[in-house]
Amino acid sequence: MQTTDSKPRDKTAIRNAATVIVIRDRQTRPRVLMGQRGAKAAFMPNKFVFPGGAVDAADAEVPLAAPLPALCAARLNEDSAPGLDHALAVAAIRELWEETGQIVGAKGIWPDAIPADWLHYAETGHLPAADAMQFVFRAITPPGRPRRFDARFFLLDAEALMSDPDDFSRAEDELSHLQWIALDEVRNFDLPFITEVVLAEVTARVSDGMPPASVPFFRNDDEASLFLRLHGRPQSDD
Repeated sequence: MQTTDSKPRDKTAIRNAATVIVIRDRQTRPRVLMGQRGAKAAFMPNKFVFPGGAVDAADAEVPLAAPLPALCAARLNEDSAPGLDHALAVAAIRELWEETGQIVGAKGIWPDAIPADWLHYAETGHLPAADAMQFVFRAITPPGRPRRFDARFFLLDAEALMSDPDDFSRAEDELSHLQWIALDEVRNFDLPFITEVVLAEVTARVSDGMPPASVPFFRNDDEASLFLRLHGRPQSDD
């Protein structure tokens, strides 16, 4: 997880974040891609997590070869800043690339100057593309944690990857022990609470490729913890 911002961050502020749940072998023995955070990490040390991280300011300016499905975009923008869906999708693709070396995108040439964080990605001949990602969960880190994130979780089938799903040679070192973990074994690993909640949602949807009827939103603020549902409706062109 990198950042290109030069200003010091308020570590108590809630930052927008994106996480990617890549799933393979849906019809046989489903597995998800996870890695272990370092022992010295300020946020969730030693835990097995999905690839993901905070949205950078530059993510809003990165072009997408294909946008998110309209329904997913509408749900992402519900109870959020208008137009945030683009930056979240870009952040999800960037974080997956940085932490696992896996490519979500489409063959193409970048129309403008390539941001520094994307140089190695661009060298593969791809532009990021979000049309294969499905928004399935949202959660805000509870108060009192050393870092707080408003995280959106995207589900992606491994068949949509433009890279070898077993090749992690281009990954950075933020996550170790990258591996595909079977859903029927994943709870044997050291998982954050919210990851267990998300896994339950994914397990229930493993055989269904359609968007969920609504997206769960685990909202934690200083007053209360609420479990909401995001419905969202794509805006018409009228």
